[in-house]
Amino acid sequence: MAYVVLRVKGTVNVPHWARYTMNNLSLYKKFWATILPETPESIGMLRKIKDFVAWSHADASFLKELLEKKGKTIGSKPLKFPNPGPYNDLNELASDLAEDKVRFSSLQIVKPWFALNPPRGGFKRKTKTQFHQKGVLGEDEQLVEIMRRMI
Repeated sequence: MAYVVLRVKGTVNVPHWARYTMNNLSLYKKFWATILPETPESIGMLRKIKDFVAWSHADASFLKELLEKKGKTIGSKPLKFPNPGPYNDLNELASDLAEDKVRFSSLQIVKPWFALNPPRGGFKRKTKTQFHQKGVLGEDEQLVEIMRRMI
């Protein structure tokens, strides 16, 4: 499985260690998202910055929708298929990302982040507390529904 990670907090008053970790994950701005493989290193980085980001497991259908609507190529052009590279179909790319068969670092055609809008209707939970405390941050089971409203 792959994780979809969303930066919820902005760039002001962020400690240097959290900024460094989020920059390594390509989460430079508020409401930017990325896809991470489920590895011990990724989970460790997510737990370190749990007060600034939210993450959840992502399936292939959601990743296809995210790539289709918000995916950009290196030239900041919309992601279109067929594309020069190993993938000729968006479904194949989304399923390989969901199953951790390919990583964004190995793809040369797709930018490793997605710039999203604020959620339509707003956040229904607090953005300053963890998910288990009736908030949005940390490992959030409802993040996919929130991100569908942000696309």
